[in-house]
Amino acid sequence: MSAELERVLKSYADLVVKVAVNVQPGQRLLVCNPWSWGVSLDALPLVRQIATTAYEAGASFVDVLWGDEELRRMAFLCAPPETFKRLPAWHSDGVLEYFRRGDAVLILYAEDPDLLKDQDPAIVAMAEATLSSQLKPMMDYRSQKVTNCAVVSAPIPRWSARVFPHETPQVQEEKLWSAIFGACYLDCRDPLQSWREHIQDLGERSKYLTHKKFTALRFTSEVTDLTVGLADGHTWHCAGDVTQKGIPFVANLPTEEVYTLPHRERVEGVVRSTRPLSCGGVLIEDFTVMFRNGKVVSLAAAKNEEVLKRVLEADEGASRLGEVGLVPDSSAISQSGVLFFNTLYDENAASHLAFGRGWKSCIQGGGEMDDDAFIAHGGNESVDHVDFMIGSPDMDVDGLTAEGNREPLMRNGEWAFTP
Repeated sequence: MSAELERVLKSYADLVVKVAVNVQPGQRLLVCNPWSWGVSLDALPLVRQIATTAYEAGASFVDVLWGDEELRRMAFLCAPPETFKRLPAWHSDGVLEYFRRGDAVLILYAEDPDLLKDQDPAIVAMAEATLSSQLKPMMDYRSQKVTNCAVVSAPIPRWSARVFPHETPQVQEEKLWSAIFGACYLDCRDPLQSWREHIQDLGERSKYLTHKKFTALRFTSEVTDLTVGLADGHTWHCAGDVTQKGIPFVANLPTEEVYTLPHRERVEGVVRSTRPLSCGGVLIEDFTVMFRNGKVVSLAAAKNEEVLKRVLEADEGASRLGEVGLVPDSSAISQSGVLFFNTLYDENAASHLAFGRGWKSCIQGGGEMDDDAFIAHGGNESVDHVDFMIGSPDMDVDGLTAEGNREPLMRNGEWAFTP
């Protein structure tokens, strides 16, 4: 390993361990990727550096659930279709064990965005539905902020090659690391201080929007005209958060969004995606969705439309919205000009929505609500939570009040208010 790569890995691991997951002395740390059947073996050098940094921070034990993309692809090529209706639960059960104990959890999401592009869309969607169902208890714990859990990514060869296809493998890795450093403010003189200031700014915007108590948001651009009603008693949040035990952490790294809870029955209009959606190793591209009374009533996609249709058929809530997030076009990720083919990054390049389950933390008193009470307030329940990007440089966003007034929140993709 070169000295430069060692420096890169150490800088990134410091940010991940000390800011994102914020491992506490005596805590165990699990490194996993439950959405992709385990952490890619290509991430081994970074995982070792993360373990080193975590032990230096006082972690009592570092555990890793590994996976292999080629074995995953092999399963879709060779296993009988019924296999994907009942996937082994030991992996999701293992992750859940760490949440139940209050251990730190780091989800290292790095995969080939085209891994399953040639597979049967019905089988891919079936596997996604099965996995989402198995992971629902974990997502409930994560929503309730039981422990410090963060999602990050790292370059692996197939992902780097997809982002920079015309470069040599070495240059692909270098360019993707450079893009990640820029997105994570690691190229600043004092990255940790930059992150504190960034999270503070997002927190102030969240407080401002919560205080406004808008009843709906109106999104308009050349390709979108959508009104998203907001749940009763909704609150706005950013990725900077605190666990039930008072441990600060950053749930997603990088992050540029403020987000809240749509009302499951009050979404009307047409919206078009502005970036590809990576879903279970398949890219869904250039799709348009129409909503009536909160539910998707029609859709069309230039690529992998069938996969999207089946994702939205996972259960009753899968075709409704569970999140709306605002991101300025001037975000570091957007301005990089890089299309990451990775939702963690691409959702922080543009305002976005999410099909499926909503976060109970985005409603006053939501942590104490059962599913029925949550739905009664407008929340949405589903085994799925699938983010897709809709923001663009020509998008305007208005906040609508109960009195019928309209307040500009974004103009031409940029913030139009000062908190």
